Amino acid sequence: MLSSLLSSVVAMILSSVVMGLGWVLAKRTVSDREKSSPFECGFDPIKSARLPFSLRFFLLAIIFLIFDVEIVLLFPVLVSMFSMLSLKTVIGAFLFLVILIVGLFHEWNEGSLDWAQ
Repeated sequence: MLSSLLSSVVAMILSSVVMGLGWVLAKRTVSDREKSSPFECGFDPIKSARLPFSLRFFLLAIIFLIFDVEIVLLFPVLVSMFSMLSLKTVIGAFLFLVILIVGLFHEWNEGSLDWAQ
């Protein structure tokens, strides 16, 4: 009981000292409106937050998100290929990659990947 109370007191004192040192030694910078603004995605922080959002940028971001998720889905296939190589795994990985490549070419032909238009 006494050791847990002592360790709790020591932990509170140590955390207070560390937080105090962080506050004392922190670099103080002049805060202006742009640096304290919550907008971090290319908007002008001085103007209104209700400006129309670029639909093209949104669609391109969604496409990259979908392809990133599909790439993450390929990692278990690689692990299973190293542990046990079976025909099912190879055919499944090949079909998955074919679907990915067909989707990529479709987006390319549709013009969704061309940013400068």
